[in-house]
Amino acid sequence: MSNVAVVGFAQAPNVRNTQGTTNGVEMLVPTLAEAFEQTGLSKSDIGFWCSGSSDYLAGRAFSFISAVDAIGAFPPINESHVEMDAAWALYEAWVKILTGEVDTALVYGFGKSSAGTLRRVLSLQLDPYVAGPLWPDSISIAGLQARLGLESGRWTEEAMAEVAARSLADATTNDRAQRSGDAEVAELLANPVVADPLRAHDIAPVTDGASVVVLAAEERAREIVDRPAVITGFEHRIDSPSLGSRDLTDSPSTRAAAAAAGIDGVELAELHAPFTHQELILREALGLDSGVRVNPSGGALAANPMFAAGLTRIGEAAKQIIDGTAGKVLAHATSGPALQQNLVTVLEGIR
Repeated sequence: MSNVAVVGFAQAPNVRNTQGTTNGVEMLVPTLAEAFEQTGLSKSDIGFWCSGSSDYLAGRAFSFISAVDAIGAFPPINESHVEMDAAWALYEAWVKILTGEVDTALVYGFGKSSAGTLRRVLSLQLDPYVAGPLWPDSISIAGLQARLGLESGRWTEEAMAEVAARSLADATTNDRAQRSGDAEVAELLANPVVADPLRAHDIAPVTDGASVVVLAAEERAREIVDRPAVITGFEHRIDSPSLGSRDLTDSPSTRAAAAAAGIDGVELAELHAPFTHQELILREALGLDSGVRVNPSGGALAANPMFAAGLTRIGEAAKQIIDGTAGKVLAHATSGPALQQNLVTVLEGIR
């Protein structure tokens, strides 16, 4: 069974609002073109296509079918879709290559988060019997999670602000980031709360965006790039959907996925943490010490395109391998309320 590697990554500019449609075609066409130019591949070279998006976000059924227009569905293609972040579409594509059925795959995710009121749209992922009818929005749920951590002594508001300051500073070198800049912790803490105890810097921005990752079997990958990012670990786990039946200040599913993926020795981690305190939860669950650089791209706090942000974490981590910056990296994606479901990918530069 051949290993699978990331050989290309591209993303659309992350912005607060695009003028395009909710099917993502306007964002995807130039992003796909960038991925093809980067890898030297064409549509006919891709053995399998898989996407991640959400009809709830688009506001219409089977919206991903319209997104196929960005690819061109004729001649017929081998295509699939997941109704969640495209990091899970990449998992499907990884399995597809492992079976030996194809030796290349292209994964894309997109979301026009500005099309509705995102924090209310995300309420639809709650259980429909207990939490759903109360319509708690995603930011309020995260606020409850942050408050639990503060009251239990798991973290402080200063630690949360330090995450924001570092992420925004790192994002200044990312030309696709939606927000970036230098700020002092004291300055951030002087800002008013949005959903107690969360301030604006603690919350990922509402983002329209898309990203593309190209995969190849290892032998094929070495024909495409000099240093492919080989996937050496890939696992995802899920916690209870019931907010009251789990400890919201911890992430057992992240810990379990990391243990199965084998993260020892990682030098860098791209974590999908839409809230500052969630990065603190993830770092503890993963056992990352101060020697591991976290989110050099700025992470989700710099840009959080729904259903593409997790895939972007994998792409950003893979870039560090492909350009020779790191030898072993970790990428993480999350889905569901309060870090309910978590995916961990380990990538290495193997010559």
